Amino acid sequence: MSEFLYGHWAVMEALRAGRRTLEQLLLADTVEEKGIVGRIVRAAQERGLRVQRVSRRILDDLANGGSHQNTVLRVGPYPYADLDDAFALAEKRGEKPFLLILDLLKDPQNAGTLLRVADAVGIHGVVIQERRGVSVTPAVVNASSGAVEYLQVIQVTNLVTTMKALKERDVWIVGLEAGPDIRPLDSTKLDMALGLVLGSEGEGMRRLVRDTCDLLLTIPMRGHLASLNVATAGSIALYAAWQARAWQGWEHA
Repeated sequence: MSEFLYGHWAVMEALRAGRRTLEQLLLADTVEEKGIVGRIVRAAQERGLRVQRVSRRILDDLANGGSHQNTVLRVGPYPYADLDDAFALAEKRGEKPFLLILDLLKDPQNAGTLLRVADAVGIHGVVIQERRGVSVTPAVVNASSGAVEYLQVIQVTNLVTTMKALKERDVWIVGLEAGPDIRPLDSTKLDMALGLVLGSEGEGMRRLVRDTCDLLLTIPMRGHLASLNVATAGSIALYAAWQARAWQGWEHA
């Protein structure tokens, strides 16, 4: 079943990544083919895609009211990966497994932000639950600026079962949690084989997910607010883990 990706960078990165079936590029009939739009058109033509001009109203409908920036790409479904793919990537890079585990996040913007950061820090795989949480929708692709097109996202039936399977493969499961009596983020060097768990907006991790973690860590705060947005907190933790790995893979390191 086809999906409609929208927005300049979501469309461009899907074309560059080439992981999906690419079907058709749709442009607003009034937009000029220059700048980023011109580069998108050339990338589409290089891949043999037909470029069609349509009214902006049609693009509004295809993007479900999202900010399409006069550009929509019709593609096939997102190619989900599995745990073995994540471990194979870690082995190929000569790195300890580094996974992000999302416990029923609901907001596409939060998920997209985290996926963009996950790509930036070299995550080997992102684990999400098939039901009740966010999936890789066009809204999530847009919010990630297309970064998710390069990631290995693993959709599982049961998150707790998957966490236990990761532990059997010597991956430490570390949950990020707000609250008193939790060790601060910098108390543990996160350079081990790592699965970082983030809970949902407002509710945090579910009890069984929290209980399955090997370790809980928190981000110290000294301001007036009690907690950070999950995307902000998760981004801090992801960069802390990458720093603990001595910025592995950074071309300037």
